[in-house]
Amino acid sequence: MAKNRTSAGLPTRQQILDFIASSDTPAGKREIAKAFGLSAQDKILLKALLKDMSDEGLIDVAPGRAFHKMGGLPKVTVLRITDADGDTTWAVPERWEAEHVPAPRLRVRELRGKRSALGVGDRILARTEEAGNGWIAHPMKTLARGEELMLGVLHEEGGKLWLQGVEKKERRSWPVSDAGGAEPGDLVLAEKAGRPPRISARVVERLGDPFAPRSFSLIAIHRHGIPNVFSEELLEEAERVAKQPLGDGREDLRHLPIVAIDPADARDHDDAVWATPDDDPANEGGWKAIVAIADVSFYVRPGSELDREARKRGNSVYFPDRVVPMLPEILSADVCSLKQDVDRAALACHLQVTKSGALKSWRFTRAVVRLAANIAYEDAQAAIDGTLEHPLTETTLRPLWDCWHALYAAREKREPLDLDLPERRIVLDEKGRILSVAPRERLDAHKLIEDYMIAANVAAAKALEAKKTPVMYRIHEPPAREKLTALKEYLKTFDIEFALGQVIRPATFNRILDRVGEEDFRPQVMEQVLRTQTQAYYGPENVGHFGLALGSYAHFTSPIRRYADLVVHRALVDAYRLGPGGLTAEEAGSMDRIGQSISQLERRAMEAERETIDRYVAAYLAAHVGEVMAARITGVQNFGFFATVEGIGGDGLVAARDLGSEYFHYDEAGKRLVGEHSGEEFTLGQRIELRLVEANPVSGALRFELPDGKGSAGGPQRTGRPGKGAPKRVIHRRGRPGNIRHQGRKR
Repeated sequence: MAKNRTSAGLPTRQQILDFIASSDTPAGKREIAKAFGLSAQDKILLKALLKDMSDEGLIDVAPGRAFHKMGGLPKVTVLRITDADGDTTWAVPERWEAEHVPAPRLRVRELRGKRSALGVGDRILARTEEAGNGWIAHPMKTLARGEELMLGVLHEEGGKLWLQGVEKKERRSWPVSDAGGAEPGDLVLAEKAGRPPRISARVVERLGDPFAPRSFSLIAIHRHGIPNVFSEELLEEAERVAKQPLGDGREDLRHLPIVAIDPADARDHDDAVWATPDDDPANEGGWKAIVAIADVSFYVRPGSELDREARKRGNSVYFPDRVVPMLPEILSADVCSLKQDVDRAALACHLQVTKSGALKSWRFTRAVVRLAANIAYEDAQAAIDGTLEHPLTETTLRPLWDCWHALYAAREKREPLDLDLPERRIVLDEKGRILSVAPRERLDAHKLIEDYMIAANVAAAKALEAKKTPVMYRIHEPPAREKLTALKEYLKTFDIEFALGQVIRPATFNRILDRVGEEDFRPQVMEQVLRTQTQAYYGPENVGHFGLALGSYAHFTSPIRRYADLVVHRALVDAYRLGPGGLTAEEAGSMDRIGQSISQLERRAMEAERETIDRYVAAYLAAHVGEVMAARITGVQNFGFFATVEGIGGDGLVAARDLGSEYFHYDEAGKRLVGEHSGEEFTLGQRIELRLVEANPVSGALRFELPDGKGSAGGPQRTGRPGKGAPKRVIHRRGRPGNIRHQGRKR
């Protein structure tokens, strides 16, 4: 088969979200499988993908309607307490959309020995499990009233105010019974009022102009219920602990020129590094290195209000215009942050690195450090390249680079997964206005810090294993066979063989990319390889880190912004008897539950960050609506094709109805659309010029059309029924015959 005839396999997450948003009827698994023309085997893979999307918080799993069997429940969902008699607490799903199926009643199982603090009407986020003939709910957190409010934009129609939700899939507008002083065009938080069928929206908070700078992250914060305000009591506790002395018994490392290399605009500095040639005869040609990490466990003790809030948040969330920190600013940006010329508490990982880059030994100490400098990635790279003079180039940076070359050589020998997928960088001015959207440059300085952090994370995991102490591992399991099968079918379209019987290692995927070389379709092959991988998570049972090709791995290097790292710090403090703030017996016995919670919170943060980037991209492109721009087709399906703007990103749909009056056959094997009369093709990976016709910053949605004005701007749609000899399946939308015929397997 020619290499320009490709197959995308399963749809991407974004394509599924776009389909749900554009569907005129409820979109369940059956509807999605039908729309994307999936085979019986693909439907099995689709089910796994939808489960992943549910776990990642990408979709709302409505039982009886989408993604779950009739009468089922999402793994994690919001429940409302209906009965609480002291002995047994019962709850029902807050949202239940299954037709002709009664909402299940769940027994709430709280921690043993604790009296229930839940009352009728309370709302909780809970894990659900089916047990025998009933359902059990395991509370994860209690939700405040405002965490599930509707977020939307007010508009006026027919002399009345209406609320339109900000989500792509939200198609319904709600009548507004109380605007609360808000006006048309305002972004608001509202709650539902009244009873079915007369439900209205009552505005409880006016958030302002949804198109104003810095509003896009605010939308994500409210939509995902991310806590972004610290209580006065908690801030007072942070002030108190910030004033405590560093304590006795710390190793004094202030004489060493330790440096932190971070983004130029970084506010929290978790880590700093130092290296020098090793004078140990047993490690000839090797290196001594120190990875110094902020000693957050000294300030945030188990059971404190700070600890409870940090666990509730799980991680810091990073947006282009702001950071929602896991810890109050006095800790995250000040006392715990490693800064130049200031004494700071650190947990130091001392490493011996052989000349081949292997870790020979490690030890951990509580230390006091005084950084020689905080250096931006770009400046550190320029100093090494000789384009910038820096006083620490020869004494500190050069030894760091030399030791890194050994670590990098060991990494190359290990052959971890190497996917060079570009990351979008949003550049804002001082008022929060968008200056540019571009791929983020990846320097050797970035790789250097990454490899030092990986070395310290490996040392932390192995040190705790040696001490027989519980470990909060960062786990990345090998790909499931069904995903490998989908990849095999996909690679066939490029004439690339992929044997399922071989032992699958990260290097297996690297070899695939080597064979692809610099072909135009390399980016989508990388995307497909990424889609084949499993979702990384946290837990106490070690199964290794597949992507990094490591047997033991734990996150240790970012305790300011990740709760998982704080747990690992406490375990090290306890194992090495380093003083107060160590892991408690209660924490050690709850590692599985903690791991599940912080994994879920990590996915929430990732989705909020991703959505916000999409909104910023849409806002940036909104000034270019009507322009023709270079794009690349990223997905082809029977209802149209998806495309992304080259060099900027943002995924948009060219719908079937916008391809003109000609019928287009859908070639399922080649994943291409072929014009019935003209023979015109739209193929996965094809570079194409498209006109941007819509960019909605509030939802992050884009819409394109062909530059010659076909479709809505062109001639009339063909409305006649297909002839006798035409294929049986024709796509219909909004009551009109569509313009894509399905070609391929029998139905």
